[in-house]
Amino acid sequence: MTEPEKTEFRCINFSKIGRVEQFFITTILVFIFFVINGFFLELIYRLDGMKDHSWYLTMMQFLCYALFSLLNQVFFAGNVARRGEMRVYLLLAVLTVATMGLSNMAVGYLNYPTQVIFKCCKLIPVLVGGILIQGKKYGWVDFLACACMSIGLIMFTLADSKVQPNFNLYGVAVISGALVADAAIGNVQEKTMKKNEVKNNEMILYSYSLGFVYIFIGLVAAGQFLPAFNFFSQVCMMLLSKYLL
Repeated sequence: MTEPEKTEFRCINFSKIGRVEQFFITTILVFIFFVINGFFLELIYRLDGMKDHSWYLTMMQFLCYALFSLLNQVFFAGNVARRGEMRVYLLLAVLTVATMGLSNMAVGYLNYPTQVIFKCCKLIPVLVGGILIQGKKYGWVDFLACACMSIGLIMFTLADSKVQPNFNLYGVAVISGALVADAAIGNVQEKTMKKNEVKNNEMILYSYSLGFVYIFIGLVAAGQFLPAFNFFSQVCMMLLSKYLL
């Protein structure tokens, strides 16, 4: 009799509970942290002048993701040898920069619920990307779901444009670009993981590390790194003096 596969998240062992319970627990945790992330992200964008420094915020997010995935790779994964192709990671880094950077920019023009509605409709470009990138075939149920989501998205957008003063067509264009890049990411990642048996953590490590380098070079070249650094330094000092000092 084979032993059950060990399922562990850091120091928490999920092996003693069923697969259904594991699914619901992890789904709830994802939802909780997603809401917390959205709350603080919109809170940050309420700061005066934050719209001009969204790419710096994205760069710091990439740095944190890269560092945490590196720690996970070294201390938990056990194997640090790269399995995926570097050219694929270079492409994934570009797509990841596009989807996260444009999503952060969109918060400055759309309220967060509107952005979430758009992100939830990622299924539409994902289906198109699956057909073009992986040659997948979908049934009529999938296309019916896409049609329903498209109609719902149009109705929500029309309503939001009338009741939400922060609604902006430029923001809609930005978040739409993020969706296209996000759809390509999912299909490229799936194709790479199947082809080279790449672990999820390795893909995160290289995608976000290279993405951090891309954004850093872009900010320096555009002359926006030092102004953004000074802006966030002033915000940090203000918060420290207000709540800790």
